[in-house]
Amino acid sequence: MIRTLLGSAALAVLVTVAPHVAQAQSISGPYLAARQAAIENDFEAAARYYTEALSRAPGNPALMEAVISTQLALGRVDRALPIAKLIESRDLRSQTAHMAVIADLLAREEYDTFLARDVEQLGIGPLVDGLLVAWAKIGAGDAEGGLADFDTISEERGLRGFALYHKAMALAGLGDFEAAEALFEAEAGPLQQTRRGAMARAEVLSQLGRNEDAIASLQAAFGSSTDPELSAMELALEAGEVLTFTHITSPRDGAAEVFYSLAGALRQDAGADYTLLYGRVARHLRPDHIDALLLNADLLEELEQFGLANAAYKQVPADHPAFHAAELGRAAALRESGKPEAAIEVLEQLAKRFGDLSIVHSTLGDVLRQQDRFEEAVESYNKAIDLLGEGERGSWFLHYARAISLERLKDWPRAEADFRKALELNPGQPQVLNYLGYSLVEKQIKLDEALEMIEEAVTASPDSGYIVDSLGWVLYRLGRYDEAVEHMERAVELMPVDPVVNDHLGDVYWAVGREREARFQWMRALSFVDPSEVDGEADPDRMRRKLDIGLDRVLDEEGAEPLKVADEDG
Repeated sequence: MIRTLLGSAALAVLVTVAPHVAQAQSISGPYLAARQAAIENDFEAAARYYTEALSRAPGNPALMEAVISTQLALGRVDRALPIAKLIESRDLRSQTAHMAVIADLLAREEYDTFLARDVEQLGIGPLVDGLLVAWAKIGAGDAEGGLADFDTISEERGLRGFALYHKAMALAGLGDFEAAEALFEAEAGPLQQTRRGAMARAEVLSQLGRNEDAIASLQAAFGSSTDPELSAMELALEAGEVLTFTHITSPRDGAAEVFYSLAGALRQDAGADYTLLYGRVARHLRPDHIDALLLNADLLEELEQFGLANAAYKQVPADHPAFHAAELGRAAALRESGKPEAAIEVLEQLAKRFGDLSIVHSTLGDVLRQQDRFEEAVESYNKAIDLLGEGERGSWFLHYARAISLERLKDWPRAEADFRKALELNPGQPQVLNYLGYSLVEKQIKLDEALEMIEEAVTASPDSGYIVDSLGWVLYRLGRYDEAVEHMERAVELMPVDPVVNDHLGDVYWAVGREREARFQWMRALSFVDPSEVDGEADPDRMRRKLDIGLDRVLDEEGAEPLKVADEDG
């Protein structure tokens, strides 16, 4: 198990500093502020406060470690370096300190100095150190030794894929495209599981004059999925152009690739804050590593540092093939940070420039729908569906999302047609079954079919509170109150603070004669209503009316059919 680095650093600071807080009140304020900022992944504030605490308690190893970690998380190797060197000068072991020093040495291409270090004492980790040593040997002029090191690493259990990926990149970087392709062909699976690996092989094949094979390899890796970067590559290959091998242009690029490829692997097991350190070092070593930049931005989003994520996305040049991906990410970061109108503006501009990309229109449709701008959302979904075509992956969701917008616009015939089209494209999809079934229930039409749909949805997603609620509600609508109770109670267990689900349980309790429990549930539901959601599904005025006069009289006031008579035993 890998602990997140900032979490570990914060813990170390707590253990080291806390006993002395009483004697050193001057550091308690900035230390506690730094600790809270670190918990919230607010790297800017954490770096500032940890630095202030360190200035008041110079030489504290845990504080030094924390400063380095936060500065690396911000991509500021230059600010982490002086403290990292100080730690090493005191013969202290610190993974982050060694990472900062190594990043600086490799960025300045001081390969001999790096190779002279004792990696056992001053390394980052066995795999990272081994790969970096191999690249450093190539940088120092010992290509044979570096390639041999990759072979040695490949013999270790679980490391073959990493080692041979880097060996293939090194061979191509050295201009030995024949040997690189031999590796790609022999180890086709592991070496092409990543986007960069597949694109690197296409460049290698093109260098060998095998453009048709390059196109075939891209299609095998990505299928019919495409984007501006892949499209540009395929068009160049079809035109007979010889692609330059861009993935590795120097041993320094190779070192950057080590950190980037390790960051990709760490995402499966480590925390986003720890993984971010590797992505940041990759960018320090290779500032034009756009894939690393996008990875860092995505990690920052995951850490809810939307301002930093937005700033990272904005660094992708407008003329880069990945610009559309960066802008999509920036729109997501803006939306998550509570700036939906700014996100819409970004997407609208993107739609003007990349009007032939379905994902741009579908993403714009999603944001517009979330802002209740349903007519505009439908227009965006129309464009996305037209561009994507029938039967393509994800097309079911476009019909589903458009159906939701049409339903909210009260255009039920078109909405129902889209819901059913989504089910045709993705049979048994629980979200669609639930939404369509629930809508039919609310409209009091096709109730038997609605029940079948929702029962199928519950079977597929038994732990979804929304779907279980729908099953209880359709049974209630059918007058099968006793059966509804169990499902509505289960829905409340799954979603205990949802106002609509609690309100529904109250109605079901009332229907079976459990009036006191019904009133309790309506009170609970009312306490969970968000006042800011004025157009939400929960109706607080109706809840209050039911508390005042009971459900029977409310239904009578609404002109609805009365409930069936039920006693205390149902």
